[in-house]
Amino acid sequence: MHDSLQQSIAAHGGFLPFVDYMHQALYAPGLGYYVNGARKLGAGGDFVTAPELSSLFGETLASWLAPLLRDELAGGGQLLEFGAGSGRLAGDVLVTLRELGVGWQCYKIIEVSPDLRAMQQEHLAERLEPEEYARVEWLDALPEEPIRGVVLANEVLDALPVELFRWREGQPWQMGVTVDGDGRLVLAEQSAPEPLADVVRELQAVHGPWPDGYTSEWRPAQAAWVASVAACLEQGVALLVDYGFPRAAYYAAERHQGTLVGYYRQQMMLDPLAEPGLMDLTASVDFTAVAEAADAAGLDVLGYAAQGEFLLGAGLAQRFEARVGSGEDARKTMQAAQAVRMLTLPGEMGERFQVMTLGRACAALDFSAIPDRRGRL
Repeated sequence: MHDSLQQSIAAHGGFLPFVDYMHQALYAPGLGYYVNGARKLGAGGDFVTAPELSSLFGETLASWLAPLLRDELAGGGQLLEFGAGSGRLAGDVLVTLRELGVGWQCYKIIEVSPDLRAMQQEHLAERLEPEEYARVEWLDALPEEPIRGVVLANEVLDALPVELFRWREGQPWQMGVTVDGDGRLVLAEQSAPEPLADVVRELQAVHGPWPDGYTSEWRPAQAAWVASVAACLEQGVALLVDYGFPRAAYYAAERHQGTLVGYYRQQMMLDPLAEPGLMDLTASVDFTAVAEAADAAGLDVLGYAAQGEFLLGAGLAQRFEARVGSGEDARKTMQAAQAVRMLTLPGEMGERFQVMTLGRACAALDFSAIPDRRGRL
């Protein structure tokens, strides 16, 4: 990977914009983090997602989404998941729908990682009935025909490459990667090109003043990704779960070091160049930008809340009670309670992760118990 990056830097005149570095470090064929076959999820990987933490996450989503699939779409709805990880979320959702007696037409998975796709196939073959598994389909790109149903995207947007910028001496600067005299990859900066400069100036005008040296990120592909989701959703909802903030909090002056981090063997890495191709790179999501892109693409922002309050409002407590029963199995009860704490407490995943529900021609979902935080956007 290091040699490949050096070649890219040379091809760009000695300065590779960070957005291009991040794309190559994560997605370069055979070398990038998401496509090189290294273990990523779980105890032996680099990070743990909510579905890996507990099946209560997927069970709660499925039970909340059930009325849409059962009533509004009459059991004929489709499901589409972006980046399905180990396949646990898909398995938990589909098994719960079976238990609830809710029909579905097909479950499509868009996955760029060959090893994760293989892991998903193995996991779902074990979890699902043969007839159910036959209705699971893996795609390399968006489906050709729009779906009526549900789009799931858990920790997807955070992996879209970002422009890294710095505000210095009253001007926007673009961050990138170059090679020093010892052949090491190092961060560098140059005057920000358009449209990055326009974006940064507008953000600073609204959310500044920023201190000199203020560093943050902007995700140029995010609006196009939301538009692509809108294009493939004829009727139904898209449920986006990720860590992030409304724009005012994202670009607040006190968040002067930005949100970009790496994850390598369960450790947070503050140097984004530390292990190219071997560690995950991620930055928080500007959910205000997601809402703006959804509106521009013709989707309604139906809901926005922190993960903890969303899950509790969507029925997590009921799923917990169904799991532990009378509570006679102390070990099972303790494990489930610990999972609930991790998923919902502000100091864990409950506040850092946000849930945004986008929809089109959809009225079946119940938001009455879920706090409405759209005003924060």
